[in-house]
Amino acid sequence: MKLASYNNGRRDGQLMLVSKNLTKTVAVPAIAHTMQELLDAWQLLEPQLRELYDALNDGLIDNAIDFEESKCLSPLPRAYQWADGSAYVNHVELVRKARGAEMPETFWTDPLVYQGGSDCFIGPKADIPLASEEWGIDFESEIAVITDDVPMGVSAENAEKHIKLLMLVNDVSLRNLIPGELAKGFGFYQAKPSSSFSPVAVTPDELGPRWEDAKVHLPLITHLNNTLFGQPNAGVDMTFNFNQLVSHVAKTRPLGAGAIIGSGTISNYDRSAGSSCLAEIRMLETIADGKPSTSFMKFGDRVKIEMLDDNKMTIFGSIDQQIVEYKA
Repeated sequence: MKLASYNNGRRDGQLMLVSKNLTKTVAVPAIAHTMQELLDAWQLLEPQLRELYDALNDGLIDNAIDFEESKCLSPLPRAYQWADGSAYVNHVELVRKARGAEMPETFWTDPLVYQGGSDCFIGPKADIPLASEEWGIDFESEIAVITDDVPMGVSAENAEKHIKLLMLVNDVSLRNLIPGELAKGFGFYQAKPSSSFSPVAVTPDELGPRWEDAKVHLPLITHLNNTLFGQPNAGVDMTFNFNQLVSHVAKTRPLGAGAIIGSGTISNYDRSAGSSCLAEIRMLETIADGKPSTSFMKFGDRVKIEMLDDNKMTIFGSIDQQIVEYKA
């Protein structure tokens, strides 16, 4: 299934069922009004939605309307939990190498995760308001999963049954604020403003064979100011799959329905595929030339993130956002 949340003037939006080709949509208030309501009762409501989804794709829903990505909020406009991992250790290794920092062995056996702000996600077509270019504005192109209720201590082997939806992420980072925060020994906060998610969230079966071993085996495509920036394959060089990430996050606490777990920046050892954030390019430049030559984002810059299926059709719709100056 494919699902979205239309902006209806309320905090959690209106749950919408979206056709496979992203051309038609219909509200389903008789089943659930919001995405969170659906996730809270997924086992009960999912079969009813599947029946409607088949009818929508067959053109049998009389009140279906044209789907418009511009009307979408993030699929979960706010969530009880947003934990972002760093599953592509290649990316972490590269960043540390550029700083001359050693790579702890545990990075290969134990995922890195930070807890992000989840009370106010930005819509996939909405501007990203930030107060200063001096903060080092960067995008991070990622994939995330949404879970149902996950018991504490769930094993990686049992985690996949709790993964209900997938979506794309722009995990905005303020790179110049990170060193000061990490130096305090506690972690990210100001360096991680509101994230954005794709217009559409999809069930894993929508990816067919491209969803294997709890990884998405397709390129994640990023354009910066209408120029291709990178298209690394999300299924390649992923050290920890989503099952492992969910298990890691739930080691000492249960996860409530609607928890979002991110992959971290998609990165391949094959540099010809490009990158999924500016920091990685800057690190490669530092390693090669002793200093970076690529600047961070400026007001007016635009980033677009999407993923295409084998027929070159968009799967999740696109995140397409511009950085704008925020004045309090």
